[in-house]
Amino acid sequence: MPNTGARDAAGAVDVVALGESMVTFLPSRPGRLADVPSFDRAIGGAESNVACALAAAGHAVRWVSRVGADGFGDHLVETIGAYGVDVASVGRDAARPTGVYFRTAGDRATAAHEVAYYRAGSAASTMSVDTVDLDAVRAGRVLHLTGITAALSADCLALLRKLMAPGPDRPLVSFDVNHRPRLWTDGNSPRVLLELARGADLVFVGEDEAAEVWGLDGVDDVRAAFPGPEVLVVKQGGRGATVFHKGSGKGSGKGSGKGSVLHMPAPQVDVVAAVGAGDAFAAGFLSATLRGLPMPARLRHGHLMAAAALTVPGDLAVPPTRDHADRLAALDDRSWGTLRLGPGWTRADAPEEVRTP
Repeated sequence: MPNTGARDAAGAVDVVALGESMVTFLPSRPGRLADVPSFDRAIGGAESNVACALAAAGHAVRWVSRVGADGFGDHLVETIGAYGVDVASVGRDAARPTGVYFRTAGDRATAAHEVAYYRAGSAASTMSVDTVDLDAVRAGRVLHLTGITAALSADCLALLRKLMAPGPDRPLVSFDVNHRPRLWTDGNSPRVLLELARGADLVFVGEDEAAEVWGLDGVDDVRAAFPGPEVLVVKQGGRGATVFHKGSGKGSGKGSGKGSVLHMPAPQVDVVAAVGAGDAFAAGFLSATLRGLPMPARLRHGHLMAAAALTVPGDLAVPPTRDHADRLAALDDRSWGTLRLGPGWTRADAPEEVRTP
């Protein structure tokens, strides 16, 4: 039997997300960073994005990290806490700053996109088995991690390995590869990310990301490289996503015990900014998993949460209400295939489908 004493002592929640969040500065207008005259402050961080989206969707969520004892750290803790996320286990570091970054308004995938990170030596890079409350981290039904944390420092990588080690107190481990080439200065990203992904129960990876990091060609190659995870979700951009599901054990919900593969196309989206969509997809998929929904619904909820993020300028969006998302996720295949979502579609007074002329 799993040892749940530590979880009860730390306060059980649905999901714990561990990782660095930074203060993000979004440009007031398009153009080069050198030409933008002012920026609007927001927050950004893969794990905290997932935490905020899940909390907004009605789940009990905890974010665990470290921030500086500075105004930016205050802003992160207060803003993420305002989403309903438990931030009591976020450590403060008087000797190291909170990370910040600036980005242009353009799509990340274009050559014109610029990002300037100021995160080296940040408070979050000191996360370790000694500076993080391990009981609080293990107190969730799901522990969500990403490959970004592994790249921050040797201590951060050791922490991930500790949390992902098999044991009776290990929750279901969700891992988003989230490869950030700029963070990996030692060339070890293919080996380390492969190791971590193979040790998780639920893995999210982009098809293009898998090609870039490991040279894998297509979803079948990705599954062959990751035979261990109970659930493997391969994100395919505007084409949708494919899930490989063993159907038994952690993360399977009410699985039949038989392996399966399912592709779900994404709805058409009028994109405002292509940032935060991967984190939002993970949040939608995890939300549906926590609710025990069938695999097609999990993929559709992932797509809908991603569409919410794609139709706002920043990383975080107000998600659709649960009833609204459930109605859309239950559409027949033909109606789902013609669904088109634009800015404002998640509003309570918005029609179920926001179409452009």
